[in-house]
Amino acid sequence: MPRWTFLSNHGRALLCISHDPETRLRDIAAELGVTERSAYAIVNDLADGGYITKERDGRRNRYEIRHDLRLPETPDREVAIGEVLRALGGRGVKGKRKSSSPITDHNVPATSL
Repeated sequence: MPRWTFLSNHGRALLCISHDPETRLRDIAAELGVTERSAYAIVNDLADGGYITKERDGRRNRYEIRHDLRLPETPDREVAIGEVLRALGGRGVKGKRKSSSPITDHNVPATSL
């Protein structure tokens, strides 16, 4: 049986960043099950699209999610990224929170679907 996820890797990366704005690319890659190069490309896609901003903090990056931006795939664009992240257990506001479990499709509460 093929393995699939409810969210795209871009959505899952946003959820990782919402849990820990100082997360490293290698941690995002591990959570998503992709290479660091793929995680880098995903984070760059999100930054290029304006969904996150990256700020250098010493040797690390700190990410900030633009919670007010609308989802790109909704025709009416009425749902904001922050609303979706809150519904999926991410942070809808700035801050740091450590997740107690990896972000996988089976960890999303059924009530948020």
